[in-house]
Amino acid sequence: MPRYKLTIEYNGNGLVGWQRQTNGPSVQGNLENAVFCFSGEKITVFGAGRTDAGVHALGQVCHLDLKETYPSRVIQNAINAHLKPNAISVLKVQTTPPKFDARRDAISRTYEYRIVNRQAPLSLERGRAWWCPIPLNEAEMSRAAQQLIGEHDFTSFRSSRCQANSPIRTLDSLKIQRLGENIYITGKARSFLHKQMRAIVGTLKLVGDGRWTERDVALLLKAKDRRKGAASAPPDGLYLTKVNY
Repeated sequence: MPRYKLTIEYNGNGLVGWQRQTNGPSVQGNLENAVFCFSGEKITVFGAGRTDAGVHALGQVCHLDLKETYPSRVIQNAINAHLKPNAISVLKVQTTPPKFDARRDAISRTYEYRIVNRQAPLSLERGRAWWCPIPLNEAEMSRAAQQLIGEHDFTSFRSSRCQANSPIRTLDSLKIQRLGENIYITGKARSFLHKQMRAIVGTLKLVGDGRWTERDVALLLKAKDRRKGAASAPPDGLYLTKVNY
């Protein structure tokens, strides 16, 4: 039974997230339906990351098995044809060894969060970035971000609904860069806790607007208490950009 690795992108607006659910359309559900429409096979698509409702992806990776062998281009074109009009697109299809696992074999995941820091509200970019009209100091945000790099107990930065067995995670890098009115916050780790990146961004935003300091971030990390943290940033600006193997 051939196994295929798919690299996909999607706009998370209007979707309940990656995982198949009963309360609305999901990325996983739409992909499985598209595969069934062209192959007649009921399969399960396994993703590298379970993005939440409203979160986007530029480089999500998943795998699936089919009984029949098809050229990669045929699979890509057929799935994309049956995904319409959903804002989900298969960018690449590759055959893989039978034991390849999109989630377990990943050695790192990169998420990027985009803040649009300007006075005028968003129009074309609405739902695709976080609008922050108050001027943000990206240099202060970058200094504070250094407190979070490395292995830590990230209890203060995970959702109360997180099902991970341990709050210990290693954040390989956390970079802040301003390009004009856009501020990009990029985090890389082997794995992330539920809503970890959004909690981090919400905290760094408080540093950027002067309400918190670098020391406050360090104290929050040590507190191991989500209730003492900042509100999570909205899902609009978060993108899963890359999965490394």
